[in-house]
Amino acid sequence: MARAVWSGALSFGLVALPVQLFTATESHTIRFNQLQRGTSDRVRNKRVNERTGEEVPMEEIVKGFDMGDEYVVVEPDELDEIAPGQSKSMEITGFVDLDQVEPVFFDKTYYLAPKGKEYAKVYALLHSALAQANKVGIATVVMRNREYLVAVKAEGDVLAMHTMHWADEVRDPHREIGSLPEETQVADKELQTAVQLVEALSIDWNPEEYHDTYQEKVLQLVEAKRTGQTVEKGEPPPRSTNVIDLMDALRASVEQAETTRKESGKKPQRAGSTSPPTRLKATAESRAGRTAGKAAKSSKALELEGLSKAELYQRASDAEIPGRSSMTREELLKALTGKRGRRAARAS
Repeated sequence: MARAVWSGALSFGLVALPVQLFTATESHTIRFNQLQRGTSDRVRNKRVNERTGEEVPMEEIVKGFDMGDEYVVVEPDELDEIAPGQSKSMEITGFVDLDQVEPVFFDKTYYLAPKGKEYAKVYALLHSALAQANKVGIATVVMRNREYLVAVKAEGDVLAMHTMHWADEVRDPHREIGSLPEETQVADKELQTAVQLVEALSIDWNPEEYHDTYQEKVLQLVEAKRTGQTVEKGEPPPRSTNVIDLMDALRASVEQAETTRKESGKKPQRAGSTSPPTRLKATAESRAGRTAGKAAKSSKALELEGLSKAELYQRASDAEIPGRSSMTREELLKALTGKRGRRAARAS
């Protein structure tokens, strides 16, 4: 069972709900150890005194604030004494429409859970109210000697807490980026075609359809180097679109998107047709069922991952997958393991 990273009371109005905070995400990023070239010796970072070069025991390390000409040492209990209540409470000061909060303000996500079964009704009441009103509760909380601005939101069948950036932490893009266009005029015909392309490429949001392909390539490279094999080089990035050819590129993109959609049998999702609020809950409920199916396909997927683009194309030809001649290696791989590959296999 996961370990709570924070415990306290979530309050809104005169209601206080004892809760625990659990990390909602994890990183699957590949991490390399530092080695000395020519050896298997790891190079580690140590807690060393930068003046003497000697390692400092953990119990002798304190916090010091740089005042410019000297450091002011602050003890952990002194930090707890200045705001004892803030480190154990999360008070919702107001509720705002979710659509009003710009995504740039969100940082990390945590799950909120009641501290006991006796608080389940209060928890469920707040969850249902936030989901029905499509609002988030704005609060502050102190964790690990730092105050956070947070948003409490209904996610599926749980309450989630999103830490947020303070307003002065969000940079003004017009100050930071000198190459932003200033009120560039866009032709109506170009805009209409661009909107048509957006609609042609509109899809339903399903996060499980996406995975870290770069990490997979890194693992393939590591395995190839271990076994003395070679790895096929990736395709070069696409060339930048010439402004003169912009309209032609837009039209060709729309035609390609519509052709691909017809071949896949998917209907375009028109503007304004967003997924219902229960989408997250439905995804969570069906995840267990999809996991079993994924396990059955994993051996075939691993086999296909090791094939070159030419070999994948031959497999696609045998399966009579439409549009294969213009597909990239990743698209061929997806087609062979996806619905089109299964449908073509059944037809043959």
